[in-house]
Amino acid sequence: MNINLLVKLFLILFWFLFSLTGYAQSEIPKDSLSNALNEVVIAQNKKTFTNTNGNVKVDVANSIYNVIPNTVDLLAKLPTVQISSDRESISVVGRGNPLIYIDNQKVGMNDLNALAVADIKTIEIIQNPSSKYEAEGRSVILIARKFSKKDSFRTEITEVASFKKKYNNYLGFNTSFKKNKLEWKANFNYNQLQPWENHSIDYQIPNAEIASKYDVTAYSQKRQFIFGGSLFYQINEDDYFSFSVNSKLQKDIFPIHTLTYNKNKEIENNVLTYSDNDTRKNFVNSFLNYNKKIKAIDAQVFTGLQWSNFDQALWSNVKNKYNETPFEWAQLRDQKFKVNVFSGRIDAEKKFKNEMKFEMGGLYSSASSKSDFDVLYYENDEREFSQYDFKEQNLAGYSQFSGKIKKVEFSVGVRVENTNVDGKFKADLTPLIRKNYTNFFPKVQLSFPIDSLKSISVNYAKSISRPNYSSLSQGTTYINPYFLYARNINLDPTIVNEISSTFQYHDKSVKLTYYQNTNPVYNSFFFDKELNVMTFKDVNFEKESALILDFELPFTYRFWTTTNSLVFVSEKIEDSSAVFRSSKPYFYYYSNNEFRLPEDYVVAVGFRTIAKQYKGVFERNARTVVDVGVSKTFFKNWSCALSFNNVFKSITEAEVFTINNISSKSRYLIDEHEISVSVKYSFGKVKESEFKGKRMEENSDRIR
Repeated sequence: MNINLLVKLFLILFWFLFSLTGYAQSEIPKDSLSNALNEVVIAQNKKTFTNTNGNVKVDVANSIYNVIPNTVDLLAKLPTVQISSDRESISVVGRGNPLIYIDNQKVGMNDLNALAVADIKTIEIIQNPSSKYEAEGRSVILIARKFSKKDSFRTEITEVASFKKKYNNYLGFNTSFKKNKLEWKANFNYNQLQPWENHSIDYQIPNAEIASKYDVTAYSQKRQFIFGGSLFYQINEDDYFSFSVNSKLQKDIFPIHTLTYNKNKEIENNVLTYSDNDTRKNFVNSFLNYNKKIKAIDAQVFTGLQWSNFDQALWSNVKNKYNETPFEWAQLRDQKFKVNVFSGRIDAEKKFKNEMKFEMGGLYSSASSKSDFDVLYYENDEREFSQYDFKEQNLAGYSQFSGKIKKVEFSVGVRVENTNVDGKFKADLTPLIRKNYTNFFPKVQLSFPIDSLKSISVNYAKSISRPNYSSLSQGTTYINPYFLYARNINLDPTIVNEISSTFQYHDKSVKLTYYQNTNPVYNSFFFDKELNVMTFKDVNFEKESALILDFELPFTYRFWTTTNSLVFVSEKIEDSSAVFRSSKPYFYYYSNNEFRLPEDYVVAVGFRTIAKQYKGVFERNARTVVDVGVSKTFFKNWSCALSFNNVFKSITEAEVFTINNISSKSRYLIDEHEISVSVKYSFGKVKESEFKGKRMEENSDRIR
């Protein structure tokens, strides 16, 4: 269907609904006006974005963002937040992969995909998390959900029609109920998606006299069932019990077409590769919380248990066509991955009369995963089969002391973690991977007020970043006869040391940060000369460092509110296996502009750009994205939104690097150009929340 025609139809629809609203208001009988005035509503326009010491908080529930169809797309529109091209990870500009919490519960990508946007109240990006947060991560994305304090019932039904390269549909149902001390919530979403993906890599291996290039395209047909439920019981004013479970079941069918040119010395081949792919990804997460106040010592104690499971299977049948020859079947691939994580934790908090607070706690977690690799080679009718088992145990404890001495606010804490890892192929007698290490993670924060509007803070933190569990398993993805994507069972965690200082003036801030990483994880090439096969996988580089200057500049003028983030980054990645190209400063700029117009119309214009990045080993291209949206509420219970994402179709990501004497130019095309229409109907009334909870699991973000 012609896009211009769709736009005209949507605009006509909005104008028609607006006209209906005006007609309905004009038809109110005069006799009913006195009854209508019995209810007086005092409304206050809340800022969508607020900034405190560089920490940005977003009011999702009362903004145009509450109609975005899924949580990952919502996060992609927030300042400094970037989503990877495969949508499997999140990063914050200059701060790497963040910790993600939902209602103080640590989660991962699977939990985000299982969370409905209609259930979100606020999102906060915390730049300097304290020791109460896990040692993994230098920033925190904190998501607060909507719950009720009074007896109430509320239900929302949402329908989103999304037009990208193909049509996508999102249907959601959310409900909450509170009666006396009992409160429960439930959500169900059914999504029919057809994402598109294209990428290409052009690489040369001078030592082997090889030049190769491939271009791969995939259309997917995804079916997602997302559901969850939460139960909260307030025992008394201070004690509560809660239970929660959420799940995402996904079925994905995606044929892949790959065009390859390969020159090995004097031999040239043009290969067309086709593969049928069928995959499932099922995720379940549940946790049990209990909070108790010990009145004798005036302290709070929290305990909890959690269990998570991720089950993935990928079946692929691959055939190749060399030059002008017919297609021939190459491989039948059957790969499975499953991980179970169990954990328990306890936290204690004691407040003193002089504004001092002492916190301490401990956590034990145990993860076990199994990955099966089964490949049938049609050419010689041989089969390759292996089973790899991975186990990891973590024991952690922390303490933190915070408060105020005169006007200076402080927080001093330390966390200690012991990790025990074993990895073993079932065919081997002894473990291939065996690690046992203990790390200390100190954190210090000091804040000095200058006056009522200005303050300076200084922070130091040591943290760790661990690979997700699927990255630590066996498994490969077949691209063409010469190229494989692979996982790496030998990855080590990354250790980060960071110091920063922030100057805050009213709601504006400027922050200077310097950090050093040991064993950062990046992509690398490995060429097998005997098999003539290139493998692309994550490895640990030697070191990484960066200097970052971050400005957060919000402004409000009448009906216009704008939030601006301007980040300057000088980053250097180094490794002996890679050619050091150059390291130059680059900038990232984010601007969100919200216009509140008459008749309750809200128009939002978003702008994100990142300059060309010179990171030492890697060079990446500049990118700019512009989003436009308009929303309006009709008849109190109906809200509609029309959104245009990536208006100018700037969806290309390019990267250049040379590693292990292999030079590469890659390009990724992302299916982000979108026109979407959303309609939401809600009834009932919910005010503030009593729901409380903490995540027991330090490693749920690694379950993928």
